[in-house]
Amino acid sequence: MRLLFLTCLFVILILRFASTRPIYKQGQTIRVTATIYTEPNIYESSLGIEVAGLRVYLPRFPEVEYWDSIVIEGQVKDGQLINPKIISITKSNLVLARLRKRFINFVKISLVEPHASLVSGIVLGSKSSMPKEFWDKLIKSSTAHVVVASGMNVTMLAGFLLNSLILFIRRKRAVIISLIGIWLYSLLSGFDAPIVRASIMGTIAFSALALGKLSNAIYALLLSAALMLLVNPSWIMNLGFVLSFVATLSLILFQAKVDRKIHFVPAILREGLSTSLAAQIGVAPILYFAFGQFNIFSPIINALILWTVPYIMILGSISAIIGIIFEPLGRLIVYIVYPLTWWFVGVVNIFSI
Repeated sequence: MRLLFLTCLFVILILRFASTRPIYKQGQTIRVTATIYTEPNIYESSLGIEVAGLRVYLPRFPEVEYWDSIVIEGQVKDGQLINPKIISITKSNLVLARLRKRFINFVKISLVEPHASLVSGIVLGSKSSMPKEFWDKLIKSSTAHVVVASGMNVTMLAGFLLNSLILFIRRKRAVIISLIGIWLYSLLSGFDAPIVRASIMGTIAFSALALGKLSNAIYALLLSAALMLLVNPSWIMNLGFVLSFVATLSLILFQAKVDRKIHFVPAILREGLSTSLAAQIGVAPILYFAFGQFNIFSPIINALILWTVPYIMILGSISAIIGIIFEPLGRLIVYIVYPLTWWFVGVVNIFSI
């Protein structure tokens, strides 16, 4: 019955995707109105965004930011909008947008690079101000997913919390606390789309997992992904969505088995290593396809750095809240994060040679 239901849902998804995918003619001049739901990629002389299924490269100024509304006009060519002309930019008045910007600026003046960008990337998925040299090192060391897809970080955080908590409390309580942690992090990070998607999938999948049936968790994960794609079919092309789904599925299928296989590894590294190895089984091919390379030492590298991610998330989020209220205390908490980012940056530097 479940198989029949998922098959029907899959057919509906195909029809929905085909019916909503925009069709443009080569050379066609169009005007597009869109809200920027993902942070623009910043280059030396331009910034890249995606609107209406088209890639657009705009001048660095006037600056277009996360959650801004924009009207642009240009010609369609090979999936891009060339010679784009900005008609208007409406800056966002959302409280979360302002808080996000204040946090990023707060971290910038509190820490040196690349530590400031690393904290902003891990906590908020922001990479707009990350130095190109460090970004290249993240790609070479197969650790770019930590900042490029914050939805995957939610999955990693959920796995880390769950597997740590079950050492001390019952599984059902551990799952509940893990889910609370997921949504608190989502709220603090500004409800970026990849984070929300990962939070929904994680909530359903880990709730089903708490019932003790692996099949329930997998079914819930597939169902949640399918329902979200019905709402927005274009998410199927989003790297954050794909990584969130595959990483969660890999953790459900392989994490416990991997953890048993590496029982000889010291406890301080075992959680990060088992989580990383399990997730890498699914995401490694995707990362290779997306970035064109994959470091064979990736599981080891991720094991060495992933244990820092939850602490950077938590301390970074706390510093954001306190820093907005009382900046000196918030800055002190950010300074506490520095040893963790120092370790992270050091490992990346070593393995990106």
